[in-house]
Amino acid sequence: MTTPRNRIIRHEAVPECGSFEVRFTDGRESKFFYYDDIPARRLRPELLDREQALEQAKAFARAERDKGWHQE
Repeated sequence: MTTPRNRIIRHEAVPECGSFEVRFTDGRESKFFYYDDIPARRLRPELLDREQALEQAKAFARAERDKGWHQE
C-alpha cells in the first residue's frame, strides 16, 4: 500500500514575499513556511528567505511522509 503524497504549494501575493504550504491529502490542517526575500521587510525573526522556507517545507513533508510509511 502506498502513502498518499503531500503537496507543497507556493503562495506569493506580494513579489518576493509569501509562503510555502504543505497540504496533507488526509485532511489535516496545512502547515505554512513563510518567507521574505528582502531582509529589511522581515518584521518577525522567524521569517526566512525563499530557499530556506522551501527546504524546510520539503523536509517537513518528507518527515510526515516517512511517518506514514512506518505506521503501515
